[in-house]
Amino acid sequence: MPTESINLALDYPCCHVGRSMIALADCFSWLAALPPASLHAIVTDPPYGVKEYDVDQLEKRANGRGGIWRIPPSFDGHTRSPLPRFTALNSKERARLRQFFVEWSALVHHALLPGGHVFIATNAFIAQLLYDALVDGGLEFRGQIIRLVRTLRGGDRPKNAEKEFPGVSSMPRGCYEPWGLFRRPTDLTVAECLRTYQTGAVRRYPGGPFEDVISSERTPQNEREIADHPSVKPQSFLRRLVYAALPLGEGVVADPFMGSGSTIAACEAVGIQGIGIERHHEYYDLATRAIPCLKAVESDADEVLGLGRLF
Repeated sequence: MPTESINLALDYPCCHVGRSMIALADCFSWLAALPPASLHAIVTDPPYGVKEYDVDQLEKRANGRGGIWRIPPSFDGHTRSPLPRFTALNSKERARLRQFFVEWSALVHHALLPGGHVFIATNAFIAQLLYDALVDGGLEFRGQIIRLVRTLRGGDRPKNAEKEFPGVSSMPRGCYEPWGLFRRPTDLTVAECLRTYQTGAVRRYPGGPFEDVISSERTPQNEREIADHPSVKPQSFLRRLVYAALPLGEGVVADPFMGSGSTIAACEAVGIQGIGIERHHEYYDLATRAIPCLKAVESDADEVLGLGRLF
């Protein structure tokens, strides 16, 4: 096991999964305790509204009523997964969200190597708030990765007035998911950063450059059955991100909001070292079981990344 994994686990409960590691910890405490410049990259899907992963909100989601989680109706015999009501955040909650990510960004700045990148999932409704907070925390905005995927978000007629306004939608139907791309600032040139820290750029695919628009899919049912988490992303997408996050294929990719471990599974599938941090014991336990199974899933990213030639 590489020494980086042992050091990065600190004193938190943890376990090894292949060449990677997962730890049961609050990511704020973990990031603050890391030695400066410990990580090469971060790929993560945080709690967008922060409050949706509070204990009381998770209980309401499990009960199927109340709180920030919207329980959508079934269509064509298919039961849809609950989605957070991001539009339900009031001004106080939005201020809490912003402060959360300003503080998180400052800790990420501390933990990342100069030139290290952050790929962070968001949604169109709060992307502006999130990006502004991350910049205020010290990170450098480098653009967006657009995941093309049709969701159930938006496109609905006005609530309780559907028949009165049949030709109106309250918001556009969601057809993409934005991922912010950030970097810890550096005074070095890209070439100097690559030579010194193995960071500063993104990795090209074997057949061409990494692109900022990626055709995707909703997470396949077989992956959802492996990892029963409210916001699990598909391996076909995550493998592309973690591959690109290490420009020379060397270093450690962290997911501070690990959830079911899908990002770490993508690291394992691509053949790089990951470390996942999760504060909920239920999801940490789930990740220990799910990561090996998700790693074994075949996806259309494998051919793009040349994984058949690597393993």
